[in-house]
Amino acid sequence: MSSFDLKQRAVDHINASADQLWQISRFIYENPELAFHEFKAYELLTSSLEKLGCTLDYQIAGLDTAFRARLGNASAPVIAILAEYDALPALGHACGHNLIASSAIGAAIGLASVIDQLPGQVQIIGTPAEEGGGGKIILAKAGIFTGLSAAMMFHPASKNMTLRGSLASSRLTLEFFGKASHAAAAPEEGINALDALLLAFNNINALRSRLTARDRIAGIITHGGEVSNIIPHYTAAQFSVRGLTSHRRNELVKEVIACAQAGAQAIGCQLKYEVSNGYADIIPNHILGNLFADNLAILGRTVVPPDPFERMGSTDMGDVSHLVPAIHAYLAIAPENIAGHTEEFRACSISAEGKAGMLDAAKALAMTAIDLFANPSLLVQARQELDATLS
Repeated sequence: MSSFDLKQRAVDHINASADQLWQISRFIYENPELAFHEFKAYELLTSSLEKLGCTLDYQIAGLDTAFRARLGNASAPVIAILAEYDALPALGHACGHNLIASSAIGAAIGLASVIDQLPGQVQIIGTPAEEGGGGKIILAKAGIFTGLSAAMMFHPASKNMTLRGSLASSRLTLEFFGKASHAAAAPEEGINALDALLLAFNNINALRSRLTARDRIAGIITHGGEVSNIIPHYTAAQFSVRGLTSHRRNELVKEVIACAQAGAQAIGCQLKYEVSNGYADIIPNHILGNLFADNLAILGRTVVPPDPFERMGSTDMGDVSHLVPAIHAYLAIAPENIAGHTEEFRACSISAEGKAGMLDAAKALAMTAIDLFANPSLLVQARQELDATLS
């Protein structure tokens, strides 16, 4: 059977399962779960894959809500499709992870219908805690991505793009330790930890005139004191620091720490800081991305190149893309003026446009996997491209 016929069969099976896939998406949307606690989504996704005849590995890498499903034989190549399903605090699925999860199941349905014709293995990997928990990083450290030939996923967006990158990110916690005292009777005997924290914020704001267009520093005060008539002896803040590359992010983290140290020194406080491992920047693979774009064109979607000043966030898929040829493709489900992590985008993730994007993503994921199985030399080229980028 030709690649064209295999892709047509996969698409037909996905179309026939459209209502089932939408039910999966709606269930996850209506039952938002935070990082590492996606128990309902985990049960639904694994049971759906069991019914397809997949071999399941449960609770992989010691994570209660991570899984790996296998279709096909154990020989190379091995192509993975990644699912996300965690929600945002307060906003629920304002990033559209309900669509990501159901698209992965849809791709599995399509590929299961032709798996006996494919020379290799398909894996559906359930990756919890993308929204700050770094589930994929934990899976990577456990070797879950070792031996993969390619890794693919889709993300809802306001444009169709296959080669957009992401910002490398870290989270930085700052704690200031001073001395409490009565704010009216003896303020001179205190050491005001809030003053030190506010100076740190002001110092960081002074950096902004020399930040590049892709640098991002955002912070909140997580503890500002107890009551107004006591000099605060302890304050804390959390910052998100992002740059276009991991190297640039690391430079910015050092500068933020220096700003905090200056604030602490000026007031006489002690500073304690902690830096998270953070997320690496995505390395979009052009071999995979262009192939995915070709399949989206077949489905009637026009792919656009990312604008040099394209809005970008951060994702732990970036870390995967440093290990294996990968794409983190975007499909439009919302108007361009609607950003992710908003109530407006949450509404789009349960709209007719969201359903269409999810189904097209499932089809393109399946079609691209079939193309790669049919022409393994493309996987060799994709690996060579990644190695050249990392060298």
